[in-house]
Amino acid sequence: MSNCIFCRIGQGEIPSRKLYEDDDVLAFHDINPQAAVHFLLIPKQHLVSLREADDSHAALLGKMLVLGARLAKEQGLDNGFRTIINSGPGGGQEVFHLHIHILGGGKLPPMMGRN
Repeated sequence: MSNCIFCRIGQGEIPSRKLYEDDDVLAFHDINPQAAVHFLLIPKQHLVSLREADDSHAALLGKMLVLGARLAKEQGLDNGFRTIINSGPGGGQEVFHLHIHILGGGKLPPMMGRN
């Protein structure tokens, strides 16, 4: 999709600070980091969100999660990290191309307010 920013990043039309790239997946640093370490993993294939994923995407999704853990370790997140996938407008998704946020470093705040 020519108007999708993540498709354009995946195709190299828009520069990014890459951590990893292969034929299926690209990992790059977030341009607006919310933690000391904050990077994204995207499939190069346009997939709107996790809501649209089906059994044909299982291997790709597994690959992305395993890769995210490996890259988190390589980025020094030995004490743990947070993995976030926002799906759809109600889930807080802002860019409608599936992406996984990996955040860590220091102490992250709770995901949501606790009573």
